[in-house]
This record gives sequence, structure tokens and C-alpha cells, in this order.
Amino acid sequence: MNRHTAAVLVAAGGAAAYALSKVHLALRGELGMPGFPAPPEAYEVYEPVSGQLSNAAMGAVMVLFVLALLRPPAGRLWRRPLLVVNGAGALLIGVGVLMFAARATGLSPGLGEPAQGAAAWTSLAVGAVWAVAWIVAVATTRAPDRS
Repeated sequence: MNRHTAAVLVAAGGAAAYALSKVHLALRGELGMPGFPAPPEAYEVYEPVSGQLSNAAMGAVMVLFVLALLRPPAGRLWRRPLLVVNGAGALLIGVGVLMFAARATGLSPGLGEPAQGAAAWTSLAVGAVWAVAWIVAVATTRAPDRS
């Protein structure tokens, strides 16, 4: 397995883990991320089940976009938008990991309470690996050989 394929599969696994974590939280009626509960006032604005299930659906869509990097379109007209969408997704996940890391360590108290237990640190580790793998997957995507 080459580096590109490995990166795509790890990134798709990260997106799948995100989706599954959101389903788990929806079933428990909770907002937030594992180890990072949402503040009580968030429940006044958001309904946990539908909110988390819509996040899970977004995770499933991310899996599909990442897996599309395994067989990118030959034409630039389709390949470039695929790379832009994947690149934007990877960067947003990376920024999210950095924001949650700032919250977890207490460096940014305005983002919420610091990390609560192993689930928070596991979420951060999975997110970091996911973001890096996704960036590598995008950076190593090449046009298919037409020969």
C-alpha cells in the first residue's frame, strides 16, 4: 500500500469515527464532542438528537469525499473542485483540533471547560491523526495515468 492510499484510508477512518461518535452522542441526547460537553445553555438553542445526527450525516459525506481521492477524476474540471473541497475539509478539521486543544489545556477558557477525562484526549488524538492524514491524502493526489 502506498502513502497516498494509506493516508486516504486513515482520513476516511477519522471521518467515520467522527460520524459514529455523533451517533453515539445523539443516542445519549448530548451535545458537544466526546470529553467536551456543551454548556447547558446550548440545549436551549439546539436539539441534541437531530443536531448530532445531522453532524453524523456530514461525517458520512466526508467519508465519501475522502474516498473519492482514491480514484480522482482525470479531468481538471472535476479533479480541482474535489481537491479544493477535501483541502478545505482537512484544514477545518485541523483548526477544530487546535481549538479543542486550546480548550482542553485551559489556554482558551472562553471556548469552554477544559478536557474531562480520557475521552477528550482520545478525541484530540483521533482528530489530529485524521487532519494530518487528510492533508497528506490531498497533497499526494495525482491525476490518473491515461496510458
